[in-house]
Amino acid sequence: QVQLVESGGGLVQAGGSLRLSCAASPSILGLRTMGWYRQAPGGERELVASITNGVTTTYADSVKGRFTVSRDNAKNTMYLQMNSLKPEDTAVYYCEAKSWVWGREYWGQGTQVTVSS
Repeated sequence: QVQLVESGGGLVQAGGSLRLSCAASPSILGLRTMGWYRQAPGGERELVASITNGVTTTYADSVKGRFTVSRDNAKNTMYLQMNSLKPEDTAVYYCEAKSWVWGREYWGQGTQVTVSS
């Protein structure tokens, strides 16, 4: 069983930056793919960015060039660096992961990101 805990959300002005963290316990090593999803009020949950095998990254078109996903196995943590934030980035951001074995899926509890105009 893996637990994912997000942190780093908050209120920021448009154009600002935030870095989200997703801490995996007891270990991140059993997780093949990790991703960040977000859900705005009244909207569906959407994939923002993912990282597979610690190397291959994908991004939603809406965040390309502004967000960067990374993973630090030594710290058991995945990050999402968010720059040039826009009001439309406002959402609850969730960490998601799939294990190497059986592709079991895990979710964090979410962290709120609010971007004011």
